[in-house]
Amino acid sequence: MLNNRTIDIGKILDAYSGELRLVEEHLEEMFSHDNPLVQDIGKHLLESGGKRLRPLFLLLSARISGYNGGRNHIALAALVEVIHTASLLHDDVVDGAELRRGNPSANAIWGNSAVVLAGDYLYSNALKYALTFAELGIIRAFSSAITRMTEGELMQMKKSRDVSITEEEYVRIVSAKTGALFSEACRVGAILGGVSREQEEALAGYGMNVGIAFQMMDDILDYMADEGELGKKLGKDLEEGKITLPIILLLRAATPGEQEEVKSIVASLSDDGLGRISDLITRYDVIEESLGRAEAIVEEAKAGLAALPASEEQGLMMEIADYALRREK
Repeated sequence: MLNNRTIDIGKILDAYSGELRLVEEHLEEMFSHDNPLVQDIGKHLLESGGKRLRPLFLLLSARISGYNGGRNHIALAALVEVIHTASLLHDDVVDGAELRRGNPSANAIWGNSAVVLAGDYLYSNALKYALTFAELGIIRAFSSAITRMTEGELMQMKKSRDVSITEEEYVRIVSAKTGALFSEACRVGAILGGVSREQEEALAGYGMNVGIAFQMMDDILDYMADEGELGKKLGKDLEEGKITLPIILLLRAATPGEQEEVKSIVASLSDDGLGRISDLITRYDVIEESLGRAEAIVEEAKAGLAALPASEEQGLMMEIADYALRREK
């Protein structure tokens, strides 16, 4: 299982602080708009923070691929974050979320209609901007990411409160909702560097697997942390109807009577019900089993990097994969 080696993501981000600062400046330009509502929502999102991991993946992939062609990687890294931001706006509306990273969500401030339209604008503007690069592979990567993310949201909605969801279906949802953008960010970096098709697919596969692991850890932490740590209270995913990996594994391990109990709790949630599920998760070591699934995916991600030359960037990408398992928020 997991060792206790500390991964300092701050050091990794510091190594790219200059480029990430340029990404931030580009984001501010992209969120500037004649429409004051779009500008206000954009400013709110930028000020809410975030580690900018998806842009970092593109920057790392470009560098490991040998890209040295100017500042296109900065603009494209910012574009990745715009797409991610649009997805967060839509997700919060769908989930009825009132918090985002511990702060009021955009929909809680401006309402669902305005936020959905702002998200639509960001998606369409991102694709419009991607067209200016006149590189079919880049355009295809971004359009694929947006399509798959939307498909993932639709799949998740279809499976809301569906306790018959399988682990395979869960992984498909996570792959689409979260893994796809990480994957295509890495692919764009590979395209910029002009690497072989095999190396492009290796980087895209790395991004997909690390993205899946990040989402799995989010879902696991939902049953481990409190609102002060994650910006949402324990069991929030279940309250929103999301049947994630810990519940899937719990239903597999529980007795028939306990399975019926869990199903009843899912159908009509209460604080007592969430407490009971927490007790069962502890009894059956569900968290450890879930962590084992995430660890296996991270090891697959790291193994895929063998197709790339050994380098400082490769080492950093290995560390980021490990960080996905060891972060607390």
